[in-house]
Amino acid sequence: MYPGYFAKLMPDKVAAVLATTGETLTYRRLDEQSNRLSRHFYDQGLRRGDHISIFSDNVLSFFEVVWAALRSGLYITTINRYVTADEVAYLINDSGSKAIVTSGALSEVAAEVPPLIPDCQIRLIMGQCIDGWESYEDILLPMDATPLENQWMGAGMLYSSGTTGRPKGIVRDLPEIRFTDLPPPAGEASPPYWFDQDTVYLSPAPLYHAAPFGFTNAIHRIGGTVVVMPRFDALNSLEFIERYSITHSQWVPTMFVRMLKLPEKERNQYDLSSHQCAIHAAAPCPVDVKRRMIEWWGPIVEEYYAGTEGNGTTRIGSAEWMEHPGSVGKNTNGLVHICDEDGTELSARNAGIIYFEQEKVGYRYHNAPEKTNEVRHPVHSNWTTLGDVGYLDEENYLYLTDRRNFMIVSGGVNIYPQEIENAYILHPKVLDIAVFGVPNEDFGEEVKAVVQLAEDIEQAPEVEQELIEYGRERIAHYMVPKSIDFIDEMPRLPTGKLYKRLLRDRYWGKHESRII
Repeated sequence: MYPGYFAKLMPDKVAAVLATTGETLTYRRLDEQSNRLSRHFYDQGLRRGDHISIFSDNVLSFFEVVWAALRSGLYITTINRYVTADEVAYLINDSGSKAIVTSGALSEVAAEVPPLIPDCQIRLIMGQCIDGWESYEDILLPMDATPLENQWMGAGMLYSSGTTGRPKGIVRDLPEIRFTDLPPPAGEASPPYWFDQDTVYLSPAPLYHAAPFGFTNAIHRIGGTVVVMPRFDALNSLEFIERYSITHSQWVPTMFVRMLKLPEKERNQYDLSSHQCAIHAAAPCPVDVKRRMIEWWGPIVEEYYAGTEGNGTTRIGSAEWMEHPGSVGKNTNGLVHICDEDGTELSARNAGIIYFEQEKVGYRYHNAPEKTNEVRHPVHSNWTTLGDVGYLDEENYLYLTDRRNFMIVSGGVNIYPQEIENAYILHPKVLDIAVFGVPNEDFGEEVKAVVQLAEDIEQAPEVEQELIEYGRERIAHYMVPKSIDFIDEMPRLPTGKLYKRLLRDRYWGKHESRII
């Protein structure tokens, strides 16, 4: 459903709460504010199918903006809060957004944006006023809080991460339905994660990212409560599970690693008994990491593999995973095919490009028909890929190997960095690691590791040698890093996304490379 339904049914129920301060947003407030903003957009000439953007940190008003779009037939683009003014402008201009809402915490970057977006004249800022922007609060205060006559369903038009070039918008046709035409929810929990009105969902990641954006919308559609962390902190996450009696949560593997590396006394000081379902995705999870999480939290860990494109999904629960460790499950949406570079389908246990087959491809890349064509299978136009490499076992369970663009070719041997990174990630001296290929005159590429050391561990040749020896004991000799460099902080976003290209570029310089 949508906030208006729950505003009538249970107006004072908390739709969202800011975990650190306890600030709340009720369903009544969410309904009224999203109505006011949708009316403002309508008065300014926006109509069904138009675009808006939001550039914000994790604040509760984020949901007001999202629902203003979703209940008035607009596309909404969420912008990574860590990008530059030029990158913000690119996304606004490329999406054709007629309105942009930002938050006061991002005012330093936002101040540079207005001259770069001449076609976007509706610019609202939450929490303060700066030149070139109007106050979000002042604009909404006098607006009528009744809904628009026609509440067409809108949609997100999110962008790819942009780690391999300019991000591309992923667009689908708007649904031909109004929210008011939908039947009321059944009131029963629904699979696969059994969300219902009693769900209290912890969101530790940035709301602009596809998974938090999608899951928080889902919770509000069934009348649950979202608990938002301004930013991820390993110890605080556990404390919030106890404080707010969290029932459901969503994570990325780097968050699991950070929590596992907490001192045991700290990890075990909170009551996590309310926690019924911990969902994770976004990157392959090392087998040892996931096994330890299941041992700690119990069989509540659920994994899925999918992309913002929504071209297919696999899922796997804890019990299944223990029987197929390392798998991301079987397909639940779209049939999985593994193919070589020429498009020939491969047999079980042979790694290749992962394609999902759908009856109809439901998305396209905005302003990029060439990109839309690139991801299609060379023969079957209804098979599409996210660029990941993996294999199926004899029971059709999918295993991820790595991104195709990250594969290292050394002396004609294909090496997948993810396997090397997984071998190292739980080493007590390693906080984070990235592995990629660097130039080698004889072999084309060689394996390089860049490591962010754990707190209080100093960089030294002895540590490098210790880690190399550690690798020799656990992985094939040709996979062991030839050298290890140290970095103070890995270029990883709170979503878990590692900008490996930024590391790789330091070593390749002007060298031509197939890896990106």
